[in-house]
Amino acid sequence: MNTKFVFIFVLIGLYFPTQAQKEKKKTKEDVFASVKSAEAERIFLEGEKNFILEDYTKALFYFQQALEYNSNNATIHYKIAEVYLKGNTADDLQRAAQSIETALKLDPQNKYFYLLATHIYSNQRQFDKAAQTLQTLMKEVSGCEERLYELAGIYLQNNKLDEALKTYNQAEAFFGINEISSLQKQRIFFEKGKIEEALAEGDKLIEAYPDEERFVLAQAEILSQHNQASRGITYLEKFISTHPEAGSAKVLRAGLYHDVGQEKKSRELVVQLFDDADVSITSKVLMLGTYNAALSLNKSKKIVDADLENFTISLFEKLKTIYPADPDVHLVGGDMFLMLEKNQEACREYLNAINSGTVSFEAWQNLLFLETQSSQSDSVIAHAERALEYFPNQAMIYYFNGIAYSRKKNYREAARTLEQAKRLSAGNTNLLSEIYTMLGDAYNASKEFEKSDQAYEEVLALSPNNDYVLNNYSYFLSLRKVNLDKAERMSALLIKNHPTNVSYLDTHAWVLFQAGKYKDARKVMERVIESPSANATHYEHYGDILFQLGKTEDAVVQWQKAKSLNGDNEALNKKISDRKIN
Repeated sequence: MNTKFVFIFVLIGLYFPTQAQKEKKKTKEDVFASVKSAEAERIFLEGEKNFILEDYTKALFYFQQALEYNSNNATIHYKIAEVYLKGNTADDLQRAAQSIETALKLDPQNKYFYLLATHIYSNQRQFDKAAQTLQTLMKEVSGCEERLYELAGIYLQNNKLDEALKTYNQAEAFFGINEISSLQKQRIFFEKGKIEEALAEGDKLIEAYPDEERFVLAQAEILSQHNQASRGITYLEKFISTHPEAGSAKVLRAGLYHDVGQEKKSRELVVQLFDDADVSITSKVLMLGTYNAALSLNKSKKIVDADLENFTISLFEKLKTIYPADPDVHLVGGDMFLMLEKNQEACREYLNAINSGTVSFEAWQNLLFLETQSSQSDSVIAHAERALEYFPNQAMIYYFNGIAYSRKKNYREAARTLEQAKRLSAGNTNLLSEIYTMLGDAYNASKEFEKSDQAYEEVLALSPNNDYVLNNYSYFLSLRKVNLDKAERMSALLIKNHPTNVSYLDTHAWVLFQAGKYKDARKVMERVIESPSANATHYEHYGDILFQLGKTEDAVVQWQKAKSLNGDNEALNKKISDRKIN
């Protein structure tokens, strides 16, 4: 039988006693009372079953029915209070309070009634009433001294620090010095600004438990937070002298020496820690991460500290020698080299972390990012396929894979994987914009122009001034000689935002050229030619415009300039030899 239902029968046995005693003779009234009691038991049982099944509406219905049979039964009032407490609205809590108060009047010796009343009053934020209820409990029911901690907690909720302090002292007098009392008393003393009294509580705890490392650590950290790190070091040194295996204390000691400006001493201790078998590898990795953070902070402030950089790298190399197969070691090394912009080394360590079994998505993501940065497209594709075995729903992996396929001019595969990245990027507008941009390029390259145009439109819906898309979209439309009005509007917006950018000016000129607006195209193109950054393509375009304006000689001159600027190609050569655009 389920133990919950066993408990139900125990409740019934306690509060609905059956006619177990044998009687010599039963009156009609006795028989009626017996039937009434049995019916009350049945209804109460139904209520308790529904309460356990969390159908509180039905539970309340049955409990209230049971109350009609026996209005002076304290347990029924208690259960009704429990049901109302589940509602947790102001009205529900008020009804719960009324029911539990009735239960307590009927049975002032039941500690569970007091505890439920305390809970209800606390939820009503009637902390004074909750505190008084616990005090009454401890007076009326023996063996409830452990409730002193709950009473102190209520005083803290009510911001009655002195009463809480007094109550913790009472608990300490009864149970002895213990962690709960001492740490809470410390907290109270700190809130009251009594630093030395708070520290005295920590000392008392350390003296009571001299082998408990965490109490010493807590005291040293508190001292450090209150600008007394040197004093914290004293505690740690004393503990380490009698507990040489105390790895955490050694780690904190090295950190505090750094905090007090004794960097040389701190680094000496850190080196010792990295060789210390009593110090966990997790602690060592975290320490190296702390030095990584210091280097990152220097980088953000444009501070160069070669000594710190060399020391951090040496720590990593030591750690890697001791733990060559630990993935976290390689992972923190990859992070370090990435931050130091040593991309090749970072790539190596992330790959080592992956091959050592790391479950970190960041390792895969950073590896793919670095390989993409260095144009290792084959490696990106291979590692992305591996990564997808572990993280099949990560958009970034598909995104990097799409970049790699695009660079290898496998545009159909690029579009396929980018479409998957798109489906997984809902809500990430920045990433979606990048993905749609790449889809526009990939579909254009594979001559799926409708899909390409739609992708570019999606980008512009997210970012109307996206320079890259305004340029490519307008240029590709011009090449296809479709929707040239739209292409002109986009390229005009582009040069309005960037009036000196020769690449954007060239795009706008070419759109005008394709639309047959040769004079307007010439004016824009002359701004390009006047720029010292004009290249072979620009001169070739300028020649094409001049030719359409009937200036064949001038056009040939510009085509020849284009050829002299490494613009030698079959189409250009044919223009020069034929003196016309074919």
